[in-house]
Amino acid sequence: MAEIEIKIPITLSHKTNKLHFGAQIFLRLAIVGTTLGAMLVTIYTKQSITMFGMVVEAQYNYADAFKYYVYANGIVCLFTIMSLFFAVYINRGDCNPANHFILFLHDLSMMSLELSGCTAATAVGYIAKYGNSHTGWLAFCDQFGKYCDRVTFGLVLGFLGFVFLLMLTVISANRARTIHV
Repeated sequence: MAEIEIKIPITLSHKTNKLHFGAQIFLRLAIVGTTLGAMLVTIYTKQSITMFGMVVEAQYNYADAFKYYVYANGIVCLFTIMSLFFAVYINRGDCNPANHFILFLHDLSMMSLELSGCTAATAVGYIAKYGNSHTGWLAFCDQFGKYCDRVTFGLVLGFLGFVFLLMLTVISANRARTIHV
């Protein structure tokens, strides 16, 4: 005999829906602010010093990891702005509930991209701060302290954006979990 499975859709209360929607909007706006801030701080951080009669300049585009970090933050910021409009659209009552899963996948991929950019820039920043005696790389931040401090601030903003993305991904996963197809 064939088993009959009865699927009862879980309906969330109006208050829960409003809270979920408000949290999503707040977190998306916070992500836009932190990733845009991290990108701009990193781009506009430059420092020049004179060593042995030569002017030496430090800026983000001299390190590929910092370029990747800037591009990753820019992509996350842009796609989060677009997802803001999509989140407003899918929170209407007449939208397909399976779209919450699409939003979850988007949030997960943006979180992964932000984490990869932050870790790449952190690895280069660590070597710039402490050097590596095994490979002969000298510490860079001894001479370029202002530059390193500002890049560190940009990295803090980037990791804060990652934390907001992590919270948003958990919220999106929870919302997508309640959908029965």
